[in-house]
Amino acid sequence: MQTAELLDAMPGATVMAVGDNAYEFGSPADYAGCYKPTWGRFRARTRPATGNHEYLTPGAAGYFAYFGRRAAPPLGYYSYDLGSWHVVVINSTTQVYACWPPELTEFPVGFPRLPVPDTPGPAAGRACAGDVLQQLWLAADLAAHRGARCTIAYFHHPRFSSGMHGNHYQMQKIWDLMYAAGVDVVISGHDHLYERFAPQDPDGNADAARGIRQFTVGTGGAEFYGVSVRQPNSEVLINTVHGVITLALDDGHYAWAFVGVDHTVHDSGSGVCH
Repeated sequence: MQTAELLDAMPGATVMAVGDNAYEFGSPADYAGCYKPTWGRFRARTRPATGNHEYLTPGAAGYFAYFGRRAAPPLGYYSYDLGSWHVVVINSTTQVYACWPPELTEFPVGFPRLPVPDTPGPAAGRACAGDVLQQLWLAADLAAHRGARCTIAYFHHPRFSSGMHGNHYQMQKIWDLMYAAGVDVVISGHDHLYERFAPQDPDGNADAARGIRQFTVGTGGAEFYGVSVRQPNSEVLINTVHGVITLALDDGHYAWAFVGVDHTVHDSGSGVCH
């Protein structure tokens, strides 16, 4: 309720909901009883992404029923333009669980259990087929919008994270595609904290010239997670404040602010597009 009140003060802004939007199961009851009375009042201006909890209801049926056509059922990935920016929304759950879930307790209904690689990392991510159809769609979409000066993507599972869930090597192929196409910014959730990374390449190396700046913003209302292993290039990590990230997407550059439910800006900055 408190993070929804922050959005009340931002009329007209496009709203990202980056998955695990209605605990515990993303069911119709969860969306009706939890999401609708709070963030639901912004549904008309929300462009959602799905998370693993949505798939605890088979086929993420509650999520797709609630958001309808704007959630791009049944696959859950799509893109749109916002001002001069191209915006890509990925269904990371189908990508991650086509490889192997990072936690044994997170098996969405209907996904196979595949072997765990001995050394999860970029090589393992590139060896996993993943959601091939989505990867083909993403490559085609980014190619079709190569003229966009700036591009942002958002999805649930972070490729890089210092939180309890940690790095999701399963998103490697998605990152490879985004990096090759010059994507500027990525927003993820899943770990219940706020974390900002310096621009980096798909292998996690600092790359000020062409790197993607990733934010993890899992601070919408659930309990906080602790720090597992602080990752290289992690610049800011906050796991004591619920809040939202606000983005100003301007022509050729962008700015961000992490606004807490105490109405204080806890992190802010700006960047330029590639």
